[in-house]
Amino acid sequence: VQLVESGGGSVQPGGSLRLSCAASGRTFSTYGMGWFRQAPGKERDFVARIDWSAGYTVYSDSVKGRFIISRDNAKKTVYLQMNSLKPEDTAVYYCAADTSFPGNYDSWGQGTQVTVSS
Repeated sequence: VQLVESGGGSVQPGGSLRLSCAASGRTFSTYGMGWFRQAPGKERDFVARIDWSAGYTVYSDSVKGRFIISRDNAKKTVYLQMNSLKPEDTAVYYCAADTSFPGNYDSWGQGTQVTVSS
């Protein structure tokens, strides 16, 4: 599975961005997808996950109520809508696929930078 993120950029606090992750390779509709982020000098953290059918989502406490993960299996794309952005959301955002077992992420994108600053 190959994953390519897009949609990152710079935004002021309180603003919104939508990240996209396009997949190719193995049938997209058979596995879950997740978003992670890594801030400078910190470990990579879980942000959100969506199952193969889009019927189940889970979020980290830090983004719950502000971010929305979704997917379009026909377009082989997963999205992360980020609202009410805060400076602490600044990070490189990665999408990942768990093709072998739920939560076991075995394919990763290259990342896209999100900067929240006034």
